[in-house]
Amino acid sequence: MKTKIRQQPFQANRFKTFFIGLFLCVLALTILPGCSLKDKPSVVVYTSVDQVFSEAIFNRFESDTGIKVLAVYDIEASKTTGLVNRIIAEANNPQADVFWNGEFVQTLLLKEKGLLEKYQSPEAEKIPVRYRDKNGYWTAFSARARVLIVNTTLVSEEDYPSSIFDLTKPKWTSRGAAIAYPLFGTTATHAAALYALMGKEKARNFFESIKSSGVSIVPGNSVVRDLVASGKVAVGLTDTDDACGAIIKGAPLKMLFPDQRENEMGTLLLPGTVALIKNCRNPETGKKFIDYLLRKEAEKLLLDTGWAYYPFHSMKTTPKCFSDSRIKYMKVTPEMVNDHFNEAMNDLR
Repeated sequence: MKTKIRQQPFQANRFKTFFIGLFLCVLALTILPGCSLKDKPSVVVYTSVDQVFSEAIFNRFESDTGIKVLAVYDIEASKTTGLVNRIIAEANNPQADVFWNGEFVQTLLLKEKGLLEKYQSPEAEKIPVRYRDKNGYWTAFSARARVLIVNTTLVSEEDYPSSIFDLTKPKWTSRGAAIAYPLFGTTATHAAALYALMGKEKARNFFESIKSSGVSIVPGNSVVRDLVASGKVAVGLTDTDDACGAIIKGAPLKMLFPDQRENEMGTLLLPGTVALIKNCRNPETGKKFIDYLLRKEAEKLLLDTGWAYYPFHSMKTTPKCFSDSRIKYMKVTPEMVNDHFNEAMNDLR
């Protein structure tokens, strides 16, 4: 006769308690982190500023405020245009809270399309009036500039070019010259500025000369920089941040501000811009990020990292790769450049 072994009640209860506890632990690990992430304040920022520079601001902002930054970056070839098209496509269901643009024309385009929200940051009062929208749709800050760069192992100082128009001369095309596509990014902004200042015919003739003379037209300003730094071409047209970054790292480059003589037009100043997206999901954290970005401390960080070179706040600091601050700039406003942008782009396609 087999002996039946009866399980004691306290043993059954112990196993039951164990499995219930295990289930609750798994459930907690699954649900609670999600709740904490969801409840944590955040802001979605679309930015055309290179990640190596913008990330320093994002990290500092997160550390100082506890607000998580969810950043969306562009790609070099399409630069700002890709992000702007995305914001336009998302107009009925905005995903971005803030647009931080490395230039200004595309920001003004979003204003024209009614995709920006008015926000007059208290920090904007410290920015020169000409660099902020009178109705509060955008604010400019922390400018860069367009520059020529030469490879110093290939070009002697007495031979340096002095104008963007030198790029089309046989002296330089025979040694190799490069610019970025004039339909994207700051090169597109520069093209529109030339159309605004020189007129359609003269500006078109310049770009036709660029093409016909054999100047290399490449996907972005960083590609221009790399071609010149590697010696594949002798001269290129790019931005101060691309040039400075390479110079600081020891690349054999010299940065030159073009068209500085008495009767010449000067170079283009390129302020960045920031704006709040209309009907965004996180307007309050978006405003806090804009306030933070427009502060003097944030602008200094952008100078220290090498992205900006011309501060709009008064500060005792200079860029690392040059010291001459007496630069002649093109006499154009953001609105003037924007007014000629479509004309320039349609003409150059």
